[in-house]
Amino acid sequence: MSSHSEGQANSAALNNPHLSVAIKKAAKHLMPMLVILYFVAFLDRTNVGFAEDALAVDRGISDGAFALGAGIFFIGYALFEVPSNLLLKRFGARFWLARIAVTWGIVAAAFAFTTNDTMFIILRFLLGVTEAGLFPGVIMYLAEWFPNKVRVQMFAIFYLAQPFSQMIGAPLSGGLISFGDSLTPWHGWQVMFFVEGMMAVVAGIAALFLLTNSPSQAKFLNQNEKDALSGVMALEDKVRESDGPTGIWRAMADWKVWYFTIIYFALQIAVYGTTFYLPQQVSNLIGQKVGWQVGLVTAIPWFVGLFVCYFMGRAANTVERRRRWGTLLFLGTGLFIFGSAWAGANDQPLLGILFITLAVSSFLTTGPIVWAYPTSFLTGAAAAAGIGLINSLGNLGGFVAPIMRTNINNAVPTESGTWGVVSLGVFAFVASLMMYLTKRIHRAKSDELLATETVGH
Repeated sequence: MSSHSEGQANSAALNNPHLSVAIKKAAKHLMPMLVILYFVAFLDRTNVGFAEDALAVDRGISDGAFALGAGIFFIGYALFEVPSNLLLKRFGARFWLARIAVTWGIVAAAFAFTTNDTMFIILRFLLGVTEAGLFPGVIMYLAEWFPNKVRVQMFAIFYLAQPFSQMIGAPLSGGLISFGDSLTPWHGWQVMFFVEGMMAVVAGIAALFLLTNSPSQAKFLNQNEKDALSGVMALEDKVRESDGPTGIWRAMADWKVWYFTIIYFALQIAVYGTTFYLPQQVSNLIGQKVGWQVGLVTAIPWFVGLFVCYFMGRAANTVERRRRWGTLLFLGTGLFIFGSAWAGANDQPLLGILFITLAVSSFLTTGPIVWAYPTSFLTGAAAAAGIGLINSLGNLGGFVAPIMRTNINNAVPTESGTWGVVSLGVFAFVASLMMYLTKRIHRAKSDELLATETVGH
């Protein structure tokens, strides 16, 4: 087929009137369950921040053990990420995502029975092992359901689970601790870990019934809609196969995969270096013990980030817009993290909350933009391996961040831990430069093709 004829066929597939309807139906049926899964996942991996002081008092968990435990989650996560993604391709997303949620929920609930440093560290490692594959599995799943033009928007909706988990989860965690301490025979942190772990088990069972592996199997689409959506996804797969690496090992050796791994690593430094310590940072700023008050204030940055992430996901729908917004948002992340460090050092609680809110809104929004790039040139087994590699090694930033922040604070001690916070912003500046330089990367043909289309709008 000539390039002109191929272009006409592509245009016809993309402008099929059934395609827009199919996309809207798929979003309506799939996105709520995926958001719930990530909501609980993010809650279970970060709620440890609410128990930091209580674990030290009740179980003698040291600062060093807490920092190691907070970070070692990502070692287990990284080791099993790519294998989990490959198993998802074999068993199907519906079963595998459900399995992940049930097993990590059981481990998360077991934190209620933590007795010492060793047990805490082992459980954090196992939590990473059992949760491995959820996030990259969903990224790959969405790339098989939604065309490139609307994919950033779907990623942004999926990412809304993060602000939801903190906006709702922060007061929930703080409330469960207060409830457990005052109205049950157990410690409040035990009640928090057990209840929130069981939430994951319930979500996993629900996913088994509510998710569908592919458009061709979707009972909520009629045949015309199945054909339209399956057709355009097959078209994108064809373009990605001609433009990107093929096979597992070629994907894992591809320089573009490694380039975005570094960007994602820098992003996770900012995300988890901030998130793990956010309750304590807010507690220090407002002068309140961790509980429901701190939980409510901690929810503010995530509430604002909820709206910023959604609207930015709709706006970043072309290659150039993604590069521009990604560069500016990473730059803003670094500057706002610096601002929060300055506010903490100068006893400015309102400015501190403002800067934290802006930082969270910025780094939250960069994630969907970053993921638009690898999903535009990876497909099949290459996508399973490449996306798994980016997420697994990138998430090691979550291992490095708390240890780096703690060690810098110990080396240059200040009352507010200023320099540990500042170190997080440096990585955001590196990511900003790398996002700017993506204009030098050969853009995937599918991105170039869809950048001028209006699919799904």
